[in-house]
This record gives sequence, structure tokens and C-alpha cells, in this order.
Amino acid sequence: MTDFAAIDFETANGERSSVCSVGVVIVRNGQIVDSIYRLIRPEPNYYSWFTTRIHGMVYEDTENEKDFPFVWAEIAPKIEGLPLVAHNSPFDEGCLKAVHRTYGLDYPDYTFFCTCRTSQKVFGKQLPNHQLHTVAAHLGFNLLNHHHALADAEACAWIARQIII
Repeated sequence: MTDFAAIDFETANGERSSVCSVGVVIVRNGQIVDSIYRLIRPEPNYYSWFTTRIHGMVYEDTENEKDFPFVWAEIAPKIEGLPLVAHNSPFDEGCLKAVHRTYGLDYPDYTFFCTCRTSQKVFGKQLPNHQLHTVAAHLGFNLLNHHHALADAEACAWIARQIII
């Protein structure tokens, strides 16, 4: 697969609709041609202790940001027709579907591929686990800012270019 968009969402709380940031890396002909990072005012708009502990973001980071429909209106045309790739794709696909539902947006039938599942098939027990940072390191990508949506999307794109064919 040489054309795709790697995507990663971070959420503000336990609700899948509470996306507070998105990272997208667009790959065409096997090369990264664009990357996008946006903060988003989540819905519902509160941060749980647990999610803040993971990614470090708090209410003040996104209180003045745009709602999802405005952010997605910028991203959607850039990824139109591309399959989406995510590490643990059920989470990211679930987030994307949830925010579309929350805002009453039509959901295009995006095709998702999962680098986590692919890693499990390709590497099996060779790796101690198939977490994003583990797989990325195994393939030579140094993920320095794990749980930053763009950094995670970059790692996912790196992995996908090597193991998803």
C-alpha cells in the first residue's frame, strides 16, 4: 500500500466523541506528502484525570479551539479516497464515528487498516508486546513524544510503510 493516511486521535475523557486532538500523515507513492495536527474542543468538554495523565492536555489547552466539524472540514478533502491506517484502529475508527454521530455529520465509509493487528501477524511473539512505541522502535522509528497525535500518526505511517503491503 503506497497511498494512505495515518491517523491518530487523543480524547479528553472516556467518551469516544471527546476527541481533543488529531494527527494525520498523508502518504502518496510511499512518501509522506503532508501532515496535519489540530487541537479540537472536545464534546463533551471536560478532561478526565486518566486521559490527562496519558497525553498531558487539560481543558485550557482546547477551550478556545474549533469544534470537530470545522477541523474535519479541513482534513476530509485531503484524505478523500485514501484508506486510513491507525495503530489499534478500532479505537480511532470508533472516535471518528462517534464525533460524526455527535455532530450529525454523514459518515463516509472509510476503510481502516490496523498496524497493531498487522504487527501481531507479522511479528507474533518476536516482540514483547505490539504497542505503538514497541513496534515503532523495532522498525527503527524513535517515537519521542508518544501520545501526541501527530507523533503517533508519524509512527503509524512509518510502520505501515514497512509492514502493510
